[in-house]
Amino acid sequence: MRIDQLLAGSGPVFSFEFFPPKTEQGEQNLYAALGELSTLDPSFVSVTYGAGGSTREKTIEIVKRLKDEWGLEAMAHFTCVGATVPELRATLDEISAAGIENVLALRGDPPAGETEWTKTEGGLEYSRELVELIAADYPFAIGAACFPETHIHATSAEDDLRYLGEKVSAGADFLITQVFFDNSFYFDFVTRARAAGVTVPIIPGIMPITRVGQVERMAEMCGSAIPEALRNELHAREDDAEAVLDFGVAYATLQCAELLAAGAPGIHFYTLNRSPATRAILSALKLSRPWESAAAAGAGA
Repeated sequence: MRIDQLLAGSGPVFSFEFFPPKTEQGEQNLYAALGELSTLDPSFVSVTYGAGGSTREKTIEIVKRLKDEWGLEAMAHFTCVGATVPELRATLDEISAAGIENVLALRGDPPAGETEWTKTEGGLEYSRELVELIAADYPFAIGAACFPETHIHATSAEDDLRYLGEKVSAGADFLITQVFFDNSFYFDFVTRARAAGVTVPIIPGIMPITRVGQVERMAEMCGSAIPEALRNELHAREDDAEAVLDFGVAYATLQCAELLAAGAPGIHFYTLNRSPATRAILSALKLSRPWESAAAAGAGA
């Protein structure tokens, strides 16, 4: 089922993001996590590309398995990196032939070891161009990324929002945010996006905190701010891995509950191929059902 159709239904959508493993043990961990998380009946799952499009074939293989063997609605991440337009079309044809109905169109990151984005000769330069290509010739529901704290390479927040509007005008059906740890960034971003004419659903992306060093590296890489009070609480527990995990689950649960109560259309969990934290958070949310207060208030994001 197309994700835009899922978003048009009643109630929030909950989704999980995984990445293609590089080792046999990693693959075992991935499918173990899937086995545990699939019992929570996610609306859809997504699978990333590696840097530079390095896991293209593995991504498609996993998405096919998720759909065919697990019966899960699956979305393939799809980037411009390292491919000409004919090669992009060939991959899209393969995805379509597999019965996959959803893609997340991204510019993508430079290949490993490179810091600057370079357009592939005969390829595309911007995610907007990729959205246009897909929307013109393929029947997919198209997702795109957005950045509540502004893309790290954007010249300004205003320019970043203008580029986002171009992606939506080109055919993006829904948006998923970069990870953030302060909900005020999401609420402000949605307000600015709506004022700029962006009307598609904006799904907040949440990463449960399980390790202090890991979340700090991720935040720095993405340009996501960690509130000082949150950082202090994490460092107060950093010598106790279990305490960090417990606090991280509690923080993300409160974060998600506030988002859903304010009308967010769902939550996209960055699982890092692990299940315990995400299972605990989503189980608690499904019990407390904070979105029902949003429905009563007529809110929506």
